[in-house]
Amino acid sequence: MSAMASNRNSRPPGADRGGSISPLTVRRLSLYLRSLDNLAAQGITTVSSRQLSDALGLTAAQVRKDLGQFGQFGRAGVGYQVADLMDNLRAIFGTEQLRDVVLVGVGSLGRALMRYRGFGPKGFRLAAAFDNAPAKIGRKLDGGVVVQPMRALARTVRSGGIRLGVVTVPPQAAQAVADRLCRAGVKGILNFAPVKLDVPADVTVIGVDLAVQLQQLSYFVSSGWTARRLG
Repeated sequence: MSAMASNRNSRPPGADRGGSISPLTVRRLSLYLRSLDNLAAQGITTVSSRQLSDALGLTAAQVRKDLGQFGQFGRAGVGYQVADLMDNLRAIFGTEQLRDVVLVGVGSLGRALMRYRGFGPKGFRLAAAFDNAPAKIGRKLDGGVVVQPMRALARTVRSGGIRLGVVTVPPQAAQAVADRLCRAGVKGILNFAPVKLDVPADVTVIGVDLAVQLQQLSYFVSSGWTARRLG
């Protein structure tokens, strides 16, 4: 295990850079970590920037530039130790330990997310779920999470020190839910409602609109750009 991963109280590389790192760089770091997970599963222990770039349709120079913004992780002529680089990327993302997440909106999409088994290996745990429908409150979801009423949201978030939330409510309810999450102390929201949320400056929102992404995919296919890599 790398020194970075063994010291749980150390600050991750690049922790003081704040907004100087572009969202595109952060997105590529996620793709690097995904590729490293796949390599580790195959028993591969070292990887070069060229091998990482080829797997993602990037250039080796781009990989080195992205990683270089956070520190020196590889060795010339040797490449990167897969396990060490994974540890360091997890530290950069703050997921070297499980991070609790709350989910608001236990409809079809919310229940599907609760059933998804991929969160744990990526460093996340859906710790609590909330809804305002009386018929859903008290229901036990996959993983043993019991649906709580909305009035319990602030107490649960604050007592657990939870900073991440997922919003899977209808669009007309999304802003009110976001307001409650922000007041409770959540600093990052993954928003599945197809609306733009108005949040304080210290809160980050990432929107996921599946219909819009399918429209974009349809455009590329219809235009004949089927070889374009988007992730």
